[in-house]
Amino acid sequence: MNELIEIAIGNDAGVLTWWQMSVRAVVVFFAALMVSFIGSNRVFSKSSFPDIVFGIMYGSVLSRAITGSSPFLPTLAAALVLVLVHKGLAVVAFHLGAGFGHFTKGEHVKLIEEGNLQRQALRKHSITKDDLLEAVHRSGNNGNLSDVKSAYLERSGQISIRMKSGGRHKSNESP
Repeated sequence: MNELIEIAIGNDAGVLTWWQMSVRAVVVFFAALMVSFIGSNRVFSKSSFPDIVFGIMYGSVLSRAITGSSPFLPTLAAALVLVLVHKGLAVVAFHLGAGFGHFTKGEHVKLIEEGNLQRQALRKHSITKDDLLEAVHRSGNNGNLSDVKSAYLERSGQISIRMKSGGRHKSNESP
């Protein structure tokens, strides 16, 4: 059985053929799919910074299993550990409340209050008036910035807009 597995996926010390890498890619795909069910699908939605870091690291670790640059099974185990750490942090943040969540994901930042630009926040986050106008338009409104009741840069990098005249509140993609 071990000999058959070595023929199919190669060994961790040797050079891999194109088809062994292909078999590894298929195995890693299904392993990643199974491991991802343990975690959360939020990594693949509009993500917070820790989710993005996790996604990059997860992909990097799994690529090593495909290319054979790291031992196959220990690399899959490392991917599982990353998923468990990510899931564990989410559970801890849920149970400890806002304090830990703010520590791991940051806080939203007020950009506009009652039509007044919060210039220091805009400068700190490199957001221009044009970025804010785009967010207003993406929220389905045609008003000016003076018509905005409040705008926030959310933890995900999106800009939320609430219009003064009872307009819609909608999140928009980051500038």
